Amino acid sequence: MEIRGPSATMDETHQPLPEARQPLLSRVFAEWRTLAILGGPILIAQVAQMANGVIDTVMAGHASAEDLAAVGIGSSLWMPLFLFFMGALSALQPIISGYNGAGSREKIMPATWQGLYLAAAGSVIMILLLINVKPVLTLLELDANTTRITQGYLDAFAWGVPAMLLMAALRGLTDGLGHTRVIMAFSVLSTLINLPLNYIFIYGKLGLPAMGGIGCGWATSLSNGFAAVAMLVYLNRSRLYRSFHLIADWAAPDRAGLGYILRIGVPIGFTIFVEASMFAVIALFLAPLGPVVVAGHQIALNVVSLLFMLPLSLGMALTLRVSFLIGARAPDSARLISRSSLVLAAAIALVFATLLYTFSPEIAALYSGEADVQAVTVALLGFAALFQVADVVQVTCISALRGYKDTRIPMFIMLFSFWGIGLPLGYTLTFTDWIVPAMGAAGFWVGLTCGLTSASLLLGWRLFRFTPDQAD
Repeated sequence: MEIRGPSATMDETHQPLPEARQPLLSRVFAEWRTLAILGGPILIAQVAQMANGVIDTVMAGHASAEDLAAVGIGSSLWMPLFLFFMGALSALQPIISGYNGAGSREKIMPATWQGLYLAAAGSVIMILLLINVKPVLTLLELDANTTRITQGYLDAFAWGVPAMLLMAALRGLTDGLGHTRVIMAFSVLSTLINLPLNYIFIYGKLGLPAMGGIGCGWATSLSNGFAAVAMLVYLNRSRLYRSFHLIADWAAPDRAGLGYILRIGVPIGFTIFVEASMFAVIALFLAPLGPVVVAGHQIALNVVSLLFMLPLSLGMALTLRVSFLIGARAPDSARLISRSSLVLAAAIALVFATLLYTFSPEIAALYSGEADVQAVTVALLGFAALFQVADVVQVTCISALRGYKDTRIPMFIMLFSFWGIGLPLGYTLTFTDWIVPAMGAAGFWVGLTCGLTSASLLLGWRLFRFTPDQAD
C-alpha cells in the first residue's frame, strides 16, 4: 500500500504523489505524463548545451582551419574532465529529489552547499589541468601556431570553469525540486549570449582584435559566467525559492555530506568518462582507414547523438521521479515507473531505428555531398539503428538505478560492457579476420551494439532484482 508522506503539503505541480487506487494503466500514463513534464525542459537544456559546441565549431571554422583544429583539440581535452565533474555533481539531483519526496526540507540546503563546495574543489582541479596541458600538446606533435591557439583557447576557457560547475551544482537544487525549466532557461540564455560574443571575439568586432579560436574560449567563459550570475540572482529573488535561500541557509562543509555525494556521484562521473573516452579511442583507431571512413563514422555518430538527446532527457527525468517516490515512501510506484519506462523507451528506440534505416540516404546527403562519404554513412546508419535500441534501453535502466542511488554496481557493468566487450570486439571485427573478414568501421558499430546489449541485459537484471535497501 502506498503511503502519503510529509511531501503531501509540498508543491505537487512538478512531482505529484501517486494515487494507488487508480487502475494500472491510468497510473502508468500519469507517470509518463510526469516524465514528459520533467523531461521536456531537460531536453531543451541538453540541446542548448549541444548547440554551444556546434556554434563554436562552425564559427571557428570560418576563421581558419588552424582555429577549427585548435578549438576541436581543446574541446576534446576539457570535455571529458567536465563530464566527470558534472557526473559527480549530478548525484545532487536524486539526493535532493529524495529529500523533497520525504518532505525533509531541512536537509535540502545543507546538501546543496556540500555540492557547491565540491564544485569549487573541482573547479580548482580542472583549471590547473587545463592551463598546464603543454606536455599533452607536445605529445600530439601539433604545429606551433595550432599549439598556441589551443593553449590560448584553454587558458581563456578556464576562466569560465567555476561558472559551469556552479550551474551544475545548482541544477541539483532546481532539478531535485522538480523545477527543470530553471536550468533550461539559463542554458538557453548562455547559448544566446555565446553566439554574438563569438562573433565579436573571433572576428574582431567593436574595436577588439580578431582572436580566432582563442576568442571562442573567452566567449564561452563570459556566456557561462553571465548565465551563472543570472541564475544566482534568480534563486535569491524568486518567490519559488524563498524557503531555499543560499545565503540565509548557508551550511559549513560536512564530511559525511560530502562523502555521501561522492559515494553516489563519483561512479556516475566515472561511467560517463568511460563512455566518452571510448568514443574518443574509436575515433583514433579509425584514423588509419582514411578520411572518408572517419567522416562517415563521425556523421553516423552525430546523428545517433542527436537522437539520443530524447531518451537521455527522459532518463534524467526518470532519475528524479524514482528518487522522489522512494523518498515519499512509495516504492511500488517507483518500481512501476522504472519498469513501465522500459516499454516507453523501447517504443521510442524502435521509432528512431526505423527512421534511421528508412531514411539513411537522405540523412547522409544532408551532411555530405560526396558520394563515397554518403555510401559509408548509409552503411553505418544501418548498424546505428540496432545500436540505437540497445543504447536507449541501457540509459533507461541506469537512470532508474540512479534514482535508487545505486551507482557503483552499474559503473562496473558499464566498464565491463564497454571496455571488456564493445571495444575489444569492435577492434577485432574492424581490423582482423579472426571471426569474420575485416569489416572496417562497421566492426566497431557491431562491437558497440554488442557491448550496449550486454549493458542492457545486465542493468535490466540489476533493476528488476533491485530493492531500495540495497542502495548505496
